[in-house]
Amino acid sequence: MSSSEPSRDAPPTDPTETEDFPRTPVDPKGPPHVLLHLPVGGARSVGVAVLVVIAVLAVLRWASGFFIPLMVGLVFTYALSPVVDGLQRLRIPRAASAAVLILAILGGAGAAVYSLSDDANDLITSLPDAARKLRDSINRSPRKTDTALETVQKAAAELQKAAEEAGGSGGTAPPTRGVARVVVEKPRFDLRDYLWTGTLGLASLLGQLVMVTFLTYFLLVSGDTFRRKLVKIAGPGMAEKKLTVQALDEINAQVQRYLVVQLIASVGVGVATGICFALVGLKHAAVWGIAAGVLNLVPYVGNVAVTGAAALVAFLQFGEPRMALFVAGASLVINTIEGYLLVPWATSRASSMNPVAVFVGVLAWGWLWGVWGLLLGIPILMAVKAVCDRVDHLKGVGELLGT
Repeated sequence: MSSSEPSRDAPPTDPTETEDFPRTPVDPKGPPHVLLHLPVGGARSVGVAVLVVIAVLAVLRWASGFFIPLMVGLVFTYALSPVVDGLQRLRIPRAASAAVLILAILGGAGAAVYSLSDDANDLITSLPDAARKLRDSINRSPRKTDTALETVQKAAAELQKAAEEAGGSGGTAPPTRGVARVVVEKPRFDLRDYLWTGTLGLASLLGQLVMVTFLTYFLLVSGDTFRRKLVKIAGPGMAEKKLTVQALDEINAQVQRYLVVQLIASVGVGVATGICFALVGLKHAAVWGIAAGVLNLVPYVGNVAVTGAAALVAFLQFGEPRMALFVAGASLVINTIEGYLLVPWATSRASSMNPVAVFVGVLAWGWLWGVWGLLLGIPILMAVKAVCDRVDHLKGVGELLGT
């Protein structure tokens, strides 16, 4: 045998084995080898980041009474600042233009509520009757044959009755010793507690409304004062100041475009719903249109509420489930066209947000702040993305939120 020939007893040579990367024999019975080593500093930074996120969420949940009016005031400022800027270019002082604009909005909203208060009161009063009538109709619906589950339940009830008659005297079950019978009594309705709770809720709502109004006014009057302050404290270098200006411009542009899209969509949904319900013959069609337009601003929840309530009232008015289904179907068609075709297309053009990330983010803010979180979730995500895109350590978050 020549010395250049390989030995038959030697293991086969691995083609991937080289002098620089030798193959290491692996024992199947030995412990698994670690293939990826995570740096200690990286693991520590990830843990610190997780703790910071948990702390921020806890603070936002705990101080929601402060942050919600603040965010609502900021959103209103973004919505109204173009009008105030235009009036300022016409030589009208910002303080006067902001005051007139806010008073006009509050006055118009109050006049609309007052003019439709009677119809809204009649509509709210009819909801319990509609629910009662629907329940009675379901209970009176004829059933041709019993289901298998109902048959088994009846058989079990008969067996239990026979066992009680055999075990006791006179058809009564023998008393169980050592067992105390507990009777839970519902507390009586106390009008004073109801009025006190309702008064506190109304006072809290009015207090938040006053706080948002004054905060919006002061932000509109200040103009770009805080913008210049943020640019000034961003950093000593020109690069930091430039990135800050770009982030603020992007937040301003995206939030304003989003608000314009939502306003046009809500007006369209309200007008279409009112006209459709009026053609069907549903009472208080104007109230339904305004309710559909306002609740359209609440993602995923407002449309469902309007559809269910309209179907219930339609059943009370017409007395036929077919008309209730027709009204619910018309509302669903309007909301589907608006919510799944027009608004996503317009929102994607107005911003570069990922729909999946937006959906998850809105659900998270809804869990955090309830209905206010659903309203404020998308503008907050837009601001977060604009900041993360310009910070090196947060570019992954911006990429996750982007398209």
